[in-house]
Amino acid sequence: MAYEQFTGAKILIQALIDQGVKDVFGYPGGAILPVYDELYQQNQIRHILVRQEGGAVHAAEGYARSTGKVGVVFVTSGPGATNAVTGLTDALMDSVPIVCICGQVPTHLIGNDAFQECDTTGITRPCTKHNYLVKSTADLARVVHEAFYVARSGRPGPVLIDLPKDVSLGMGPYIPPGDIQHRTYQPRVKGERSLIEQAVDMIAAAKRPIFYGGGGIINSGPRASELMTRFVEMTGYPVTLTLMGLGAVPASHPQFLGMLGMHGTYEANLAMHGCDVMIAIGSRFDDRVTGRLNAFSPGSRKIHVDIDPSSINKNVLVDIGIVGDVTHVLEEMIEIWQAKGYHSDKKALKDWWRQIDQWKARDCLAFHHSKDIIKPQQAIKRLFELTRDHQNCFITTEVGQHQMWAAQFYGFEKPNRWLTSGGLGTMGYGLPSAMGVQVANPDALVIDIAGEASIMMNIQEMSTISQYRLPVKVFILNNEYMGMVRQWQELLHGGRYSESYMDSLPDFVKLAEAFGAVGLRAEKPDDLDDVIREMIRVPKAVIADIRVDKAENCFPMIPSGAAHNEMLLGPADKAERPISEEGMVLV
Repeated sequence: MAYEQFTGAKILIQALIDQGVKDVFGYPGGAILPVYDELYQQNQIRHILVRQEGGAVHAAEGYARSTGKVGVVFVTSGPGATNAVTGLTDALMDSVPIVCICGQVPTHLIGNDAFQECDTTGITRPCTKHNYLVKSTADLARVVHEAFYVARSGRPGPVLIDLPKDVSLGMGPYIPPGDIQHRTYQPRVKGERSLIEQAVDMIAAAKRPIFYGGGGIINSGPRASELMTRFVEMTGYPVTLTLMGLGAVPASHPQFLGMLGMHGTYEANLAMHGCDVMIAIGSRFDDRVTGRLNAFSPGSRKIHVDIDPSSINKNVLVDIGIVGDVTHVLEEMIEIWQAKGYHSDKKALKDWWRQIDQWKARDCLAFHHSKDIIKPQQAIKRLFELTRDHQNCFITTEVGQHQMWAAQFYGFEKPNRWLTSGGLGTMGYGLPSAMGVQVANPDALVIDIAGEASIMMNIQEMSTISQYRLPVKVFILNNEYMGMVRQWQELLHGGRYSESYMDSLPDFVKLAEAFGAVGLRAEKPDDLDDVIREMIRVPKAVIADIRVDKAENCFPMIPSGAAHNEMLLGPADKAERPISEEGMVLV
């Protein structure tokens, strides 16, 4: 078949259009200028000019995670590529579909240490799902369409295309996406029926079961969350979610035990520790969830459903491992449960819920209220209560104590409304991510819950927010410390707060105004509601500086290297059960 001949730059832009791309985030430079020149000559794709390439990738992550689409990034060679590495690694760890188009020096200069040259494919190989170096314009259309397929298929992730300048200037055929099929990468979406039947038999026979859901449910699409909630209700079993899985089951659901893991709830962690059957759906047994592996859920039988075959038995050995998309597997589980007429063991389940209710009675998220100082927990709780009626509200976060308090106290009723950096724990993620969410959802209320240290990592993106008139809200829990660092220094290092105090912070109200945004401040608990309401009311970007208790620690907490039943519930618990230098609770 004869195909039209275009320049490489036009092939790229046409491929993006045919892939349904409406928005890209990027920053121009010499090696990618032919692509920007072609971008200038069309009006189907909008370009968002960020202030640093790392912000571009995080913005594309927010765009992708809030829409389910592939996020797209343009960066130039050399420092443009290396600045994107953190965002690409973040997307890989959290399974976010991104296609990053990276300019490169002409092919004849590769390896010559040319200006703004680096080994982009070598550098990004370990932090992308796949990457390509395009050496011929004739290959470009195929590579771009394949990149989108790889990014969104199976376990989603970032794909990088390294595009030499001579390839983008050269002529080649434009091949439409319908004429291209990836020859080798065909992820398995349907689980093995016999294994699913064995899993359902095991689930039905359980006496102390628990569902453990992760970000794979969110990645599978809204149908997966509906099926997960339905199966949980059919069985009557308790359910807990990882940090990345919040929203997969409504937070208000009576069977939801809260988040599990290092800063999860007492009842969720003890139920995981004491269960006899664990049903892990779209989760990867991260170390922040499992704690000490040799003490993780001892004696339980484990079922693991994941689309990534490498995740099965990677961290925790399981009894039944099912490779498949969780939507398809949950559909079959429900079908088999109904076909076999299964019911849970009512007496055993009643006893199990009685035990869980006793753990719940500890009220592990209780905190001391103050009339004079804003507690960070109180700030998040009021933010939730004053925004919960908004039909389309998205929360992003930076990384640290504020992130964990947000996970604990903000109730997510729907999937894709909670965006945080889980696997890599990237400070500076929240602001550009919120920017990407707002671009994708212009009428939504988008709030970045931040810490005063994290927000400074990518504060320059307030300029982008101003340029595109994005009404992003930044809600800073300002304790003048790198809070999580300070907390660990208190627990592990005798209160020696080495380099964790931020004693040269800007005036965030004036900083907001400098960027053309609105600055607000709350210093006392009585200020809190008025500041939150004003933040929501203002139809433009806002930075709200919430001055919170400097000494507050985030509890409950499983110390690193400890087991689920070795949780610390508060300062008194910490004093009674000191922690060793290795992070072990000394009992």
